[in-house]
Amino acid sequence: MKGIMITAPSSGSGKTMVTMGILRALRNRRLDVCGFKTGPDYIDTAYLKAASGKDAGNLDMHLQGREGMKQSLSMSSAEYCVIEGAMGYFDGIYNTFENSSCDISGFLGINAILVYTPAREMFSAVPKIKGMADFDGSTIKGVILNQASEKIYHMLKGPIEEYTGLSVLGYLPRMEDIEIESRHLGLIQSAEIDDMEEKLERMAAVIQKNIDLELLVRLMKEMHEVPVRPVGKRRLSVAVAMDKAFSFYYRENRKLLADSCEVEYFSPLRDGSLPECDLLYIGGGYPEVFRQELSENKSMLSSIRMYADSGGCIYAECGGLMYLTEQIEDCGMVGIFEGTTRLTKSLQRFGYIDMELKADCMLGKQGEKLTAHEFHKSVSDVKDPTLYRIRKTMGDRIWECGYRYKNVLAGYPHINFLGNWNAYLSILDYAERNKRFAHS
Repeated sequence: MKGIMITAPSSGSGKTMVTMGILRALRNRRLDVCGFKTGPDYIDTAYLKAASGKDAGNLDMHLQGREGMKQSLSMSSAEYCVIEGAMGYFDGIYNTFENSSCDISGFLGINAILVYTPAREMFSAVPKIKGMADFDGSTIKGVILNQASEKIYHMLKGPIEEYTGLSVLGYLPRMEDIEIESRHLGLIQSAEIDDMEEKLERMAAVIQKNIDLELLVRLMKEMHEVPVRPVGKRRLSVAVAMDKAFSFYYRENRKLLADSCEVEYFSPLRDGSLPECDLLYIGGGYPEVFRQELSENKSMLSSIRMYADSGGCIYAECGGLMYLTEQIEDCGMVGIFEGTTRLTKSLQRFGYIDMELKADCMLGKQGEKLTAHEFHKSVSDVKDPTLYRIRKTMGDRIWECGYRYKNVLAGYPHINFLGNWNAYLSILDYAERNKRFAHS
């Protein structure tokens, strides 16, 4: 598979919109293309999937490891991929270069295209762009001028190419009519946008008109992929919560489960009861936004609570934990864990973390370590003892999380199974043992 990265000097530069437009434009040209996102983001990948028609994956050194990133590439069957870089090109973990989009593009051996917005500047844009292109490790080979007029494009194209040696692939005007709204954790979900297809086609039309797509494809480079280690088929049925309230899952996790188990998706918002299963997986999402609807689905709340009380296996992350407490704000939830979840105005915990298991549990043995990520504006005051000892990666902040009830394990951290292979196998083994015990 050949790939290229779309990056920018900072967050909020329009990378997601540009990447979506490029993906849809290439798809409209009948190219076999998919999307990836660097970093831990699980919202933007849904937009990239909508644009290309194929599941979008993550590429993250901390969550997946270097080998895991190559395995993530192998999970896509496309000939070409467009990778959206997170944050600014050189922004890595804890104000370092590590795990930055630049670090990842260098490791993968691919070129990057810089999305640059000339803001109240003219020639001053040139040395800024040159500085990023010439910085040690940079793989930037081209520039797209974003939110720029045709006049500004023609004025800057020549100087940029003359002084930096980069190719200017084109420009994109301001497109306020197709901008996407944000909420407290980022963009609203693609599934919540009724005219998503219309927006994508308008983006693609502008890209087709103003961007040199032939040059972009020529700048793509072959990437080395590594096949995922085979797990073998397990005699396990897995129910995965998936709707507007719960959609924050890594593609890699869902793909691994689908390859090794029988997976059925269900909606805590709409369905009346939990499907028959050996393992229930409730990921993150926006349960706080849809708390009223979740609370009103009494039969589903009762079904999950009965499943847990009868010894059923549940693994829950972030929004899943919130859903399993007694309340989110003033709305009743499942109530497996004694305690309530309240929303906060500011981020409580944000970024990469390292976890150590304080006791044997579904994720592994006491003392084993995992890599993870947290991102939430809520606090759950669960009264149970904690199972995770957590340290901020490259930081000194320490806290505890992770709660257990019978065969239920829930906490705020999100993990990627590719970088926590033993934890993934541990979850499957735990569910198999529980199934055998229940049938004995």
